[in-house]
Amino acid sequence: MATEFQGKIELDIRDSEPDWGPFAAPTAPEGAPNVLYLVWDDTGIATWDCFGGLVDMPNMSRIAERGVRLSQFHTTALCSPTRASLLTGRNPTSVGMATIEEFTDGFPNCSGRIPFETALLPEVLSERGWNTYCVGKWHLTPLEESNLASTKRHWPLSRGFERFYGFMGGETDQWYPELVYDNHPVAPPATPEEGYHLSKDIADRTIEFIRDAKVIAPDRPWFSYVCPGAGHAPHHVFKEWADRYAGRFDMGYEQYREIVLENQKRMGIVPSDTELSPINPYAEATGANGEAWPLQDTVRPWDSLNDEEKRLFSRMAEVFAGFMSYTDDQIGRVLDYLEESGQLDNTIIVVISDNGASGEGGPNGSVNEVKFFNGYIDTVEESMRFFDQLGEPATYNHYPTGWAMAFNTPYKLFKRYASHEGGIADPAIISWPNGIAAQGEVHDNYVNVADITPTVLDLLGITPPATVRGIPQKPLEGVSFRAALQNSDTPTGKTTQFYTMLGTRGIWHQGWFANTVHAASPAGWGHFDDDRWELYHIASDRSQCRDLAAEQPEKLAELKALWFSEAQKYNGLPLADLNILETMMRPRPYLSVDRKNFTYYPGTAEVGIGAAVELRGQSYSVLAEVVVDSPDAAGVLFKHGAGHGGHVLFIQNGQLNYVYNFMGELEQRMWSADPVPLGSHVFGVRYDRTGTVEGSHTPLGELSLYIDDEVVTTLGGVQIHPGMFGLAGGGVGVGRNDGQAVCSAYQAPYPFTGGTIVKVVVDTSGTPYIDTERELAAAFARD
Repeated sequence: MATEFQGKIELDIRDSEPDWGPFAAPTAPEGAPNVLYLVWDDTGIATWDCFGGLVDMPNMSRIAERGVRLSQFHTTALCSPTRASLLTGRNPTSVGMATIEEFTDGFPNCSGRIPFETALLPEVLSERGWNTYCVGKWHLTPLEESNLASTKRHWPLSRGFERFYGFMGGETDQWYPELVYDNHPVAPPATPEEGYHLSKDIADRTIEFIRDAKVIAPDRPWFSYVCPGAGHAPHHVFKEWADRYAGRFDMGYEQYREIVLENQKRMGIVPSDTELSPINPYAEATGANGEAWPLQDTVRPWDSLNDEEKRLFSRMAEVFAGFMSYTDDQIGRVLDYLEESGQLDNTIIVVISDNGASGEGGPNGSVNEVKFFNGYIDTVEESMRFFDQLGEPATYNHYPTGWAMAFNTPYKLFKRYASHEGGIADPAIISWPNGIAAQGEVHDNYVNVADITPTVLDLLGITPPATVRGIPQKPLEGVSFRAALQNSDTPTGKTTQFYTMLGTRGIWHQGWFANTVHAASPAGWGHFDDDRWELYHIASDRSQCRDLAAEQPEKLAELKALWFSEAQKYNGLPLADLNILETMMRPRPYLSVDRKNFTYYPGTAEVGIGAAVELRGQSYSVLAEVVVDSPDAAGVLFKHGAGHGGHVLFIQNGQLNYVYNFMGELEQRMWSADPVPLGSHVFGVRYDRTGTVEGSHTPLGELSLYIDDEVVTTLGGVQIHPGMFGLAGGGVGVGRNDGQAVCSAYQAPYPFTGGTIVKVVVDTSGTPYIDTERELAAAFARD
């Protein structure tokens, strides 16, 4: 920390006395521990074997054996809010993160921008002599600020981390990730064919970052925030890891719940009289206007499935389990390094999941999770086409909601629902052999994710600072449970915790829990004043099976009033349960706001979601100004998206080609009959929307392929995405296809050779193609 200069200044340096105190970098106390936050994604409490589940996690068990498992640990029910709460020690609504970054809005509770008055843990520790590293998923930068033209004020390196390697958004392809190194995008170091997988890459970088500093300053402690993509979709893993679980889940998700509940009771994860919640607890619930409970959030009973469906659903669980175990194995390499280098015993390790298991796969599961973000429920028939490729690059897969309920045993519902334990009650382990005597124990104290960082600061002997980087700080809202880590009978001092997420609500107070029955976004029910509230004594009824609202109306009224009081204190309003279309169409401060014409150039970084043009079912044109020097010219001129959805303009076998890949299941291709001419030309395509597919919301239209102002071929009945190409892998590139190939006609990156691409223009204004082409041709001639 800064101090006043205590030296002496005279005319001659020989007569002066230096004082390095105000200028030297901060130094941590001697023997200060390292801190490792290991944040898993979309992992329910009934997944891992060390919490009673049937997924083998030897390295999580290794940590648990040297630490404390928390059986009543709670998150926010969604990714960004949990991570913001974890790193700041405050409620997510207090730090502008009421929802994920993709759904944020212009209100204090959900702006998506963590205030500097609520510093992140790395900002605190970097001022006290810790090195700070972030590896893996970030998801704390708004979409509109996650590009190279934007401010970097909410990128990891601006929020206290000295080094960053990972992905900015909520998910990424584990085979073809969209990686950022510090403040710039980079390509993965290898391909899937060469054995690449993001989980291994994350472990490699974690070890590298720590080792880089340790060879210089062996005694300097570090804070590493390590966030693998597992178990968020896509569930990608090598086939041999999925095959380790062959037959493991054939009993089905309902019997899995029964087996795991008995394990949990035996291990002390839940009370011995805990009941299993119904697998479809709110099938009969309706909205204020009679809306049915969302089909997306329902479970198909196992005994209603045919043999093919059972085989498919079991394989989806096997792939997910393999993904988890493979990632656990990679984390084990980090633990091995720490042990071999003598650091493990003096490292505070915090392991959590950011929310419960995910129901985003819908009742049938999915081979392409992009469908969820475009309003589709995948079919078994479509998934069976990819049965033998589940988990491989050809799929972007997610298990069905039945497994979400199973991996959340014994709780109701799943990710997105802050009203029920299935969304918020998650696995957590804390280990520090040098400082926490309890090892291998299960502690039943009620803990919220906002309590983690206050506890770690307490373990480190750091008083929450009044200022960070010269900025006055707001008080922490979490409560340290350090004493309860040593002895579970010691009260934490925590009495109340409020919850809100995507229109769902809950409040915990001294062992009681009140919650609303409301379908989470994207249901779009609204009418929050009409919500039905339930009341549970959660201390004895963990699975929310015995609603006491009718028996104890006074207690329910007390907790409802307390929810509104806490919401006022912590910026809990407004509530939002908008559907996907409503959410995506709300105005945001994009740098590209109101633009209908986008110009892209070769040799620049790929432009991703939040900055790239979004087609969203509109008529559009793509025009590429190209100089063809050779009759053997070939390669990608323009691409947007990836193999799970996108479109690409390319030259192959001398012919101009265009493919619109609809949802990874329909490659709609057209090409010129004659070779492309040499010289300077405009190659383009025009899509004219004519309507929608009957009985669907899928846009339908006609494609026309152009060379200069001549139509060389057309294709009718073309289906395009009503929304986006996905939360990842949807970038725009010119002159090459980085990442996964958009279509099967070529092998990525398929760079353009035999000529020069001047620029590519994408227009969504509805301007006739010929007018746009003439403007470009005129500009081309002037150049």
